[in-house]
Amino acid sequence: MTTTTLEAHEVFRFLRPDQVRSLSETAEEISLGAGDTVYQKGQAAQHLYVIIEGQVALRMPIRRGVSVLVDQLGPGAMFGSCVCMDLPTYTLSAHCNEPSRLLKIDARLLKKLMENDLPMGYAIQTQISKIYFQRYLDAMHKLQAIVMNLAVESEHHLA
Repeated sequence: MTTTTLEAHEVFRFLRPDQVRSLSETAEEISLGAGDTVYQKGQAAQHLYVIIEGQVALRMPIRRGVSVLVDQLGPGAMFGSCVCMDLPTYTLSAHCNEPSRLLKIDARLLKKLMENDLPMGYAIQTQISKIYFQRYLDAMHKLQAIVMNLAVESEHHLA
């Protein structure tokens, strides 16, 4: 199941069969319930996740009990440690909105595979970068929509 899931994902299609097998041997399929936490902001970023089924919310905690929804992800989406950026900790929190099955991938092993096969590593890095950049653009559009809907007065009306 894990090998098939990896091979089917757009990011991992660049892996050779032996690389898929190596990554699959360390990948783990996990099941979480609605409301369960995948990881918290600030926790060591050691895994990359692919949603097999279910939905995961990425949230930016602001203060105790308050967070901003950044994105909601469904089947096939990738999230977690971005091996391309070498971030030591997760920058968001991830929580399941519904019962979910996730593929938990060791980010260090993926990075090692990428470093040992530079053309393949570049192809994977390009795909992951596209995913994360699109998520960034989507978040900026959401923020822009919020700001544009705020009641804003020009400075000369305040005088």
